[in-house]
Amino acid sequence: MTMLSRVMGLVRDIVIAHGFGAGASADAFFVAFKIPNFLRRLFAEGAFSQAFVPVLSEYRTQGSLNEVKVLVDRVAGSLGLVLTLLTAVAVLAAPFLAMLFAPGFYLNDAAKYQLTVEMLRLTFPYLLLISLTAFGGAILNSYDRFAVPAFTPVLLNLSLIGSVYWLQPWLETPVMALAWGVLIAGVSQLLLQLPFLLRIGLMPNPKLGFRHEGVRKIIKLMIPAMFGVSVSQINLLLDTVLASLLQTGSVSWLYFSDRLVELPLGVFGIAIATVILPNLSRKHAEKSGEAFAAMLDWAIRMVLLIGLPAALALWLLAEPLLITLFQYGAMTPGDVTQASMSLRAYSLGLLAFMLIKVLAPGYFSRQDTKTPVKIGIWAMVANMLFNLALIVPLAHVGLALATSLSAFLNAGLLMRGLLKQKVLSWQSGWLRFGAQLLLANLVMAALILWLAPGAEQWLQWSLWQRVQAMALCVIGGGGAYLAMLFVGGIRLRHLKH
Repeated sequence: MTMLSRVMGLVRDIVIAHGFGAGASADAFFVAFKIPNFLRRLFAEGAFSQAFVPVLSEYRTQGSLNEVKVLVDRVAGSLGLVLTLLTAVAVLAAPFLAMLFAPGFYLNDAAKYQLTVEMLRLTFPYLLLISLTAFGGAILNSYDRFAVPAFTPVLLNLSLIGSVYWLQPWLETPVMALAWGVLIAGVSQLLLQLPFLLRIGLMPNPKLGFRHEGVRKIIKLMIPAMFGVSVSQINLLLDTVLASLLQTGSVSWLYFSDRLVELPLGVFGIAIATVILPNLSRKHAEKSGEAFAAMLDWAIRMVLLIGLPAALALWLLAEPLLITLFQYGAMTPGDVTQASMSLRAYSLGLLAFMLIKVLAPGYFSRQDTKTPVKIGIWAMVANMLFNLALIVPLAHVGLALATSLSAFLNAGLLMRGLLKQKVLSWQSGWLRFGAQLLLANLVMAALILWLAPGAEQWLQWSLWQRVQAMALCVIGGGGAYLAMLFVGGIRLRHLKH
C-alpha cells in the first residue's frame, strides 16, 4: 500500500509539472502546501505518533480494552481542540506565515506572495484533517492494521490529479485548483479511517482530557519529540525559506528533486519505521532487550539493502529520471538541469534520511524523547552553518547538499547513542553482508552506466522511447543487483524477522 501511495505521488508530481512547470505559480503552491505539510509531520506522523504509539501499546499490553478506549477518546478530544485553534489562527495569520516562510516572495514578487497567501488559507485546514487521520492510523498500526493507513495518502494524490484535470478549467486562477484538491483530500482521508476504527471497537468519541494520565504522558513525550523527530523536515523547510530568496524556479527545482528522493524513503524507510515502532514498544514493555536489539539490527540491514542501491541509482540516473517523468508541457530542459543537480545532492543523504527513520524509534519506543532532541539541535545548527557556507557558491544545490550533510550527522549521533546505551548491538554476519552489498552495488552501477545514454539523447526522444530506455535501466540495474545478492548467498528467508 505504501508503494502504491508513492507511485501515485509520482504520477501526481508528473501531472503538476506538466500543467505548471517550475514557474511562479508552482513555487507559490509548493510553499503553501509545504507549511501545513511540515506541521503535519510535526504534529501527526512525527512527534504525535512517536509519543502516542508507545503509550497506547503500554495501555494495550497492561490494561483492558475499556482503558484503551478511554485513552483514545481523551486524546481525540484534546488533539482536536488544539489543532482547531491552531488552524483558525493560521488561516487568519496567512499573510504573516507566507512572509515568514517565503520572505523572497514578499520582498521581490508581490503577485507570487499574494497567491501564496490565498492558497495557504485553503491548504492549512489540511493540517487539522490529516492530523486526525494520522491519529486514527496510529491506532490501526498499533493493532497491526497497516494497510488502510498506508493507503490513505493515495486519496491526496488522486484529489490533486483530479483537481488539475477537472477543477482547473473552472477557476479564474488555474493553480488554485491544487489548493482546493488538498482540502478535498483531507476530508476524504479522514472519512476513510472511520469504518476500520469502528471495526476494532476504537471509534473515537472525542472528550477533553488534558488531566488524563495517558494524555499528560503523551504531551510530556510529544513536546521534545516535536523537534527531535522532525529535524529533517525543519531542514527542508529552511531550504524553502532560503530558496525563496534565489531565482524563480529554485523552490520547484528543490521540490521535484526532493520528491524523487522521497519515493524510496517513503516506500521503504518510513514503511520499516512504521512497522517496527509498535513492535519495539511492545518488546520494551515486555522487557525483552535481546529481541529489541535484534529488531533494530534487522531494520538497519534492510535500510542498507534498499537505501544504497536507491541512492546510487538516483545519482547515476538523475537527468534521465527527471526528463522521463517531468520534462513535458511547462517543464523546460533548463529546469531539468537545475533539478538534477539538487537531486544528486539529496541522493547523497538518502541513506542517512532512511537511517534516521529507523533509529529514532529506538528511542521513542522506550519513551526517551530528550536524547533525539539534543541530537536534533546539533543537526539543525549544523544544517544552517552548511547552508550559509554553501548557498553562495552552489545556490539551491548548496541547500540540498547541506540537508544531506546534516542528516548524516543526525543519523551518526542517533546510532552512537543507541550503541552507548546498549539497546542496539550488532548481530552476527555483518562482514559477509557488507561484502555482498558492495559487490551487488558495483555490478548494478556498471550496468546502468553501460545502458544509459547521455542527457542529450533523452531530450531528443519521444515519451515512449524515454519510458522504454528507463524501464531497461531500472529492470536491468535492479535485476543485476538482485542477481548478485542471490549469487552472494542472500535468500528471501534471510530478510525476514
